[in-house]
Amino acid sequence: MNPGALTVYRWELRKLRVQKRTYLGLGAAALVPILFSLAVSLRNGEPTDVAFGRYIHETGLAIPLVGLLFGSIWLFPLITALVAGDIVASEDHNGTLKTILTRSVDRGQIYGGKILATATYAIAAILLNGVVAVVSGSIVSGFDPLTTLSGTTVTATKALELIGGSLLVYLMPILAVAAIGLLFSTVFRNSAAAVVGTLMFSLLVQLIAILPGLGGLHPYLLSTQFDAWQGLLREPIDWTPVLHAAWVCPLYAVPAIVTGYLVFLRRDVAGG
Repeated sequence: MNPGALTVYRWELRKLRVQKRTYLGLGAAALVPILFSLAVSLRNGEPTDVAFGRYIHETGLAIPLVGLLFGSIWLFPLITALVAGDIVASEDHNGTLKTILTRSVDRGQIYGGKILATATYAIAAILLNGVVAVVSGSIVSGFDPLTTLSGTTVTATKALELIGGSLLVYLMPILAVAAIGLLFSTVFRNSAAAVVGTLMFSLLVQLIAILPGLGGLHPYLLSTQFDAWQGLLREPIDWTPVLHAAWVCPLYAVPAIVTGYLVFLRRDVAGG
């Protein structure tokens, strides 16, 4: 990445540090696992119909994994969309896009910096959620060994490594959602429309997954890739879903980034 784009990246990070929606998204990423852990400590029941749900009272290391399962429905897409859907559209709303586009860096560098800033925020949100979930879960249920999806038991230290790997795998579809949000932010030129559009896209893909007669599409839906991390929680590790997600997610992310970039290149400066 050339120095121009890195300069824009630093500009964008500074802007993100003073925007309320940044802290709203990161706050939600941290607050949800705390509330879930608190609920676990106060109630004896558990979500036995989901993977690792039966173990949330046995070890706190099951709590971040359950969170990954529930978060893919709307939480993480929404957190991602809050910034991805705003990062270009806000310039239109504030009337600052013309000034940005006439600086000494070209449009490709500007868009590249925004891509990096969006990805950085998404990564920070997922990692923050995972760290808070591990800490709060361990406080209420203990830092104890974890039973894998294969029925074997791994030490708490090994489980922590697997959780870290799971978060990295989970980032693949999240970054694809971020790319789609960035596209909508560029095309719609309205933050609210871009955020809602990103969330609706995520929910629509999940709806398609449960419609009868469309089972053949299931392996290629973005929503399916949110479960790829479960391959790491098997003994031996099943790399098939992880590798599958590694090439399916770019099928969503790359066209979104390229399309958004082309739209941004043709943006009318005088009307921007």
